[in-house]
Amino acid sequence: MRRQLERTLWATAFLAVLLAPVLLAPVLHGPGTGDASSLLSQLSVGMGLLATSLLVCAVVLPSRVRSLTRTLGIDGVLGIHRFVGLAVTLLVGLHVVLVLAAKPANVALFDVLHAPNRARAAVGATVALGALVALTLLRRRLQQRYEVWRWVHLALAGSVLVLSALHIWWLNHLVRDTAMRALFIVLAVAALGVLGYRWLWLPVFGPRREYVVRELRPETSTVSTLVLEPRRDRRQRGYRTLAFAPGQFAWIRLNPSIGAQEHPFTIASSAHVGLWTEFTIRHTGDFTNELRQLRPGSPVWVDGPHGAFTLDLRRCTGLVMIAGGVGITPMMSMLRTLAHRRDRRPHRLVVVARTLDDLLFRAELSELQQRLDLTVIELLRAPPPSWTGASGAVDEELLTALLPGAFRRNQLDYYLCGPPAMVTDVLTVLDGLDVPPPRIHTEQFDLV
Repeated sequence: MRRQLERTLWATAFLAVLLAPVLLAPVLHGPGTGDASSLLSQLSVGMGLLATSLLVCAVVLPSRVRSLTRTLGIDGVLGIHRFVGLAVTLLVGLHVVLVLAAKPANVALFDVLHAPNRARAAVGATVALGALVALTLLRRRLQQRYEVWRWVHLALAGSVLVLSALHIWWLNHLVRDTAMRALFIVLAVAALGVLGYRWLWLPVFGPRREYVVRELRPETSTVSTLVLEPRRDRRQRGYRTLAFAPGQFAWIRLNPSIGAQEHPFTIASSAHVGLWTEFTIRHTGDFTNELRQLRPGSPVWVDGPHGAFTLDLRRCTGLVMIAGGVGITPMMSMLRTLAHRRDRRPHRLVVVARTLDDLLFRAELSELQQRLDLTVIELLRAPPPSWTGASGAVDEELLTALLPGAFRRNQLDYYLCGPPAMVTDVLTVLDGLDVPPPRIHTEQFDLV
């Protein structure tokens, strides 16, 4: 009920931000003269206002507002953020085309050396927006480090936001109207408020989620489990524990400064353990290798929990969990929590790994099978000659054998977590089995 209410409130807020400037402008300025130039001019203003509204939405979406990530999930937030970014780019392009079509002499505005400030700001915002989209689309081909990409992305996004605001202000066309000026002020305050919450309040003035390393437990040669416990809060004479739903994630940083590196990791421990919080991490980059060097007592800062990839938001007759690599971490959190709750529903887990050595938590999963009604299938993509289990990919044949009939199959909830290619392939298989999309929940290791 709470999630549905939050979803309704967020949808209403975004719709209001999106449509208010577009609907208000014609009312304020009245009908045009009726000629083609006037109509094109009005359309160009409409496209610009719509792009501005979407730009505000693009700022709010990835700003770690917990109720938003809880409502949409991290995949939903990032997916909508990407879509909104592309929509802004398209609308800005249409805005420019319509400005030129309404008055071809406006091509002189692209001469930034002699053009007025309003045109310079517009050209700068357009160039920054184009660079932002190109950088995002080409990131993997350029093989940029995530942290480098992240700061360049933020710098370009900030440039687009500031230059767009200056363009509207210096244009001095819409802001002369009291109502429209008030609306722009509301949008600016909303954007600045969210940015201030994200970049100032949370890291500096927000609740200090400082933890210390209790243990760093190796799982394989490339994977280890980071066990954290909260630092004692002297003011409250106790501990500030991390309350989370099984399957959620948190951001970890190694120092509290605003510019510190931070990365998201899924919480692997049960929601009912108490003081300790566990993160199982594959060490494949600079930041994760720094985590590998931590020693007991080292301080760590945690921002969370976030996300909607959790069984606590839904009701079903059982779970089907399909995990690739360290995508098993949210599944372990769910299974450990279910074991603590003495859950009696039937559950199914498919673990996908490249080799036998890459399979995680084998001993604990065997123990969990004694405590839960749990079926576990281990699938190797590159099995050794002695392997007698499943191999290859998660296909229709495997899931048909694992799942009940069509009627009962549609009463289960499906959780997919792992590399994007694996998740996409499994979604195709589930679609072929006519599993209802609302029953399928995904989380991909794909921040960009």
